Amino acid sequence: MATKGKSRWEDDEEDVAEETRRKVEKESRKKAKAEKDRLKAEQEAAVAAAAAAAAEQTAAGSDQPPTKRRRLDADATPPPAGQQDSNAPLKLLRYTPPEIVPCAHVDRYEPLNRIEEGSYGVVSRARDRETGEVVALKKLKLERETDGFPITSLREIQTLMASKHPNVVNIREIVMGDTLKDVFIVMDFIEHDLKILSEDMQEPFLQSEVKTLMLQLVSATALMHSQWIVHRDLKTSNLLMNNRGQIKVADFGLARYLGEPTPPLTQLVVTLWYRSPELLLGGKEYGTEVDMWSIGCIFGELLLKEPLLQGKNEVDQLSKIFELCGIPTEENWPGFRKLPNAKALNFPRNRLTIGSHLRARFPLLTSSGVDLLSRLLALDPSQRITAEEVLRHPYFKEDPKPKSAEMFPTFPSKAGQEKRRRHMSPSAPVRGDAPALQGDFGGLFGAQDEEEVGAGFVLRMGR
Repeated sequence: MATKGKSRWEDDEEDVAEETRRKVEKESRKKAKAEKDRLKAEQEAAVAAAAAAAAEQTAAGSDQPPTKRRRLDADATPPPAGQQDSNAPLKLLRYTPPEIVPCAHVDRYEPLNRIEEGSYGVVSRARDRETGEVVALKKLKLERETDGFPITSLREIQTLMASKHPNVVNIREIVMGDTLKDVFIVMDFIEHDLKILSEDMQEPFLQSEVKTLMLQLVSATALMHSQWIVHRDLKTSNLLMNNRGQIKVADFGLARYLGEPTPPLTQLVVTLWYRSPELLLGGKEYGTEVDMWSIGCIFGELLLKEPLLQGKNEVDQLSKIFELCGIPTEENWPGFRKLPNAKALNFPRNRLTIGSHLRARFPLLTSSGVDLLSRLLALDPSQRITAEEVLRHPYFKEDPKPKSAEMFPTFPSKAGQEKRRRHMSPSAPVRGDAPALQGDFGGLFGAQDEEEVGAGFVLRMGR
C-alpha cells in the first residue's frame, strides 16, 4: 500500500521557528507592559505618600518647609532600555517644506537701461517696483533653442545658486516673461567691472590693492572648486566691483560641475587671452587647473594694467605663452606630446629657449610674487598651484600688506545711466569643440635653433 504523501500545507521547520519567535516576542511585550504598570503604580504610591506627609505636616502646624514635590510627568521617567512598549504610537518630526510656486513675472521690475551684451545673455539695470531696489537683470539667450530649456542654462543657474560667497554675485530669483523664451536671472547690481575700471585708471592698482583683489578672487574660486564647480571663463570683465572695495565673480555661462574621474569635456571654453595651454593644444580632460591659469593671467593684468597675453588667434596665443613661460619639454611637462595639437609642433633644440621669462617681464615684483605667478602659469597643469595653496602663499604676508577693502577709492559708476563701453578683448567662446589650429606647425619654431636670446621661435602662419 502506497504511503500517504506529505501535505503542502503542513507546517515545516521554518513555520515552527517563526511561530516560536512570535510567542517569545508576545511574552516579551507582556513582561514589558507589566513592568511599566509596576513602575507607574510605584510612582502613584510615592506621590500619594508625599501628599499624605504634607497633609500631616500642615495639620501639625510644623514650621518645617514641606518636602519638595515630586515631578508628576510620566514621560520624565522612560522605561528601561529594551523594555519600551512596541505598541506605543510613534512621534513624527514635522517641518514646513519649501513651497513650489511659479516664477514671478518680469514686469515686477522696471527697466532702466541696458548695460552690456555677452555671449550667453543680455544684462540690463532695473528697479524693483515693490522695494525700489536697483538690480541687474540678465536675459538668457534662448531664441535659437529648439529642444526645450538648454542644459547649459540650467548649469549656469544651478552653479550660481550653489556658489554662495561674499565675492560671488548674489542671485535673487528667476523671473519669466510672456513666453518660455523670456527667462531672466535677477542678481544684485554691482557698479563696475574690473576691466573697464582698470583701463580708466591713470595708474595701475597698488601692490597692496592687488593683494586684496587677488585674495577675494581666489577665496571665491576656492569655494567653487570645493563644490566641484569649475568656472571656465574667469577674466577681468567678469569680475564686478562695488564702491566698498569688494569684487564679485559673475557670468557663470560656461560653468559646470566636475566628476571623479573627470569625463571628456568641451574644449572650446575660456576667453582666448585667459585660456590655458592644455586647452589650446586640444586637451579634453581637464579640471580646476584651467581656472588657476586664468587667475594667473588676471594677476599679471592687474600688475601691468593691460592683458598679459594678447594673442590674435589660437596659434598666436600659444606663441605668446611659450615666449613668456618657456618652451615645453618632457622634463617640465611630461606627456604634453600626447595632446592632439602638440603632435605636429617642432620645437627648437636650443636650451636657452627653455625656462620662464617672468622675472624680466615683472622687474618690480618681489621674489614671492614672481614665485606665485610662475606657479599659477605653470605649463604642466599638474604642477599648477591650487586655490587653497594660493591663500597660504607667503606673498600675501609680506609688506606691503593687503589693503583693507574699506580703504579702496570709489569711482563713478559706468553702468549707472549709460551703456558700458565695449571691451577691446575677445568674447567668451561659444560652446563646442575647439577648432583645429591652422598654420604650418612643422615650421612653427623652425630656423630658430641658432637663436641666442628670447623664446627661441617665430610664428609662421600658413599661406
